[in-house]
Amino acid sequence: MKQQVAIITLGCSKNLVDSEKIAAQLNPNTFKVRYCTFPQATDVLIINTCGFILDAKKESIETILQAIELKKKKQITQLFVAGCLSTRYLNELAQELPEVDRFFTVSDLMLIPRILNKKDYNYTYPIRYLSTPKHYAYLKISEGCNRKCSFCAIPQIRGKYRSDTIENLYVEALQLAEIGVKELILVAQDLTYFGVDRTRKPLLAQLIRKLSTIETIQWIRLHYTYPQFFTYDLIDEIASNDKVCKYIDIPIQHISDKILLKMKRRPLKKGIIDLLTKLRTRIPSLHLRTTVLVGHPSETKKDFDELIDFIKNFEFEKLGAFAYSHEENTYAAKHYKDTVSQKLKQERLSLVMEIQQKISKKKNEQMIGTVQKVVIDSEEADFYIGRTQFDSPEVDNEVLIRKSSQYRTGEFFNIKITDAFEFDLVGE
Repeated sequence: MKQQVAIITLGCSKNLVDSEKIAAQLNPNTFKVRYCTFPQATDVLIINTCGFILDAKKESIETILQAIELKKKKQITQLFVAGCLSTRYLNELAQELPEVDRFFTVSDLMLIPRILNKKDYNYTYPIRYLSTPKHYAYLKISEGCNRKCSFCAIPQIRGKYRSDTIENLYVEALQLAEIGVKELILVAQDLTYFGVDRTRKPLLAQLIRKLSTIETIQWIRLHYTYPQFFTYDLIDEIASNDKVCKYIDIPIQHISDKILLKMKRRPLKKGIIDLLTKLRTRIPSLHLRTTVLVGHPSETKKDFDELIDFIKNFEFEKLGAFAYSHEENTYAAKHYKDTVSQKLKQERLSLVMEIQQKISKKKNEQMIGTVQKVVIDSEEADFYIGRTQFDSPEVDNEVLIRKSSQYRTGEFFNIKITDAFEFDLVGE
């Protein structure tokens, strides 16, 4: 009988790609792989952890402890822990959790299939074993980050920025297209920096043009675009290329110059506003997603009010927010006092999301009566669930469509939007 391998991926979609690459190298004649969201009985359980902020670390630790309980009951034979938390706290975890058979850092993830396959390691499978529905996949175009944001531990965990080559990414995308992928979601810690480390020039527009030549790829979506290196070439490519979704995820983190300087972020307020205005002017149909951080050290009521006013006036189509956590060994933890109370952070976070909920409802209602190209992601008892080009899976709006025999998951249809709520659309 084949050995059962279960993989839990915590954190971001970049971790998801890592898990899919591990799974792809496990010999299918020996192992049966499944993805899951919580520990369960299996021969081998691999937990790919997140260690970015406090809440993510807590989730990772709780998941490991749940798995250890199952191992004590002999419902799990081998327990491997990998990823960012494992990298950040390798020695401490190994000492505190001896029940884990082995910890793996982000730089030695491919040791996992080597260890499990044993003498069969030369087995070669397509680059990825997808955990997503077969019609979309994440394409990680680089590793690491060269930014020095004061609050962020990612450069310590993942190292300096390392772009993959356009040729390698094209081959990977081609393989994904051959197994049915129609939507590529480009991810990196810093998408717009792609190519600068290799050639001193940003090459994201060039990569997009190359990926667009794959005939069966219908959508290319951009995540994690740092608000620098938005060249005219890149903006024009997004505007003119029919395969590029008119959707950009561009985290600004804040709008107060004082806080942006404390965060060690560039550009400052004027540069951010100029860029966002340029994007909306050049691409009128564009939907923008951003992320903001509240409660950074020294954030006063005045700074926060400035952020709130900007969110109200600019009206991002999508917005996520998180509260600052004092992460050890970051610049902020070494040089700043955590001056904003946890209670106040949560109050500010709640206010941001309350305001965004109203904006989201308004933006969604503006879509009523329009016809949108929609991909069907899944099927429920009474509805098909789809997305427009303006929505990423898991984090953005879904389009609910009443059951009809004409719809199929993974296919694109023209859907008329008939109703709208804060975070969902209804269509026919």
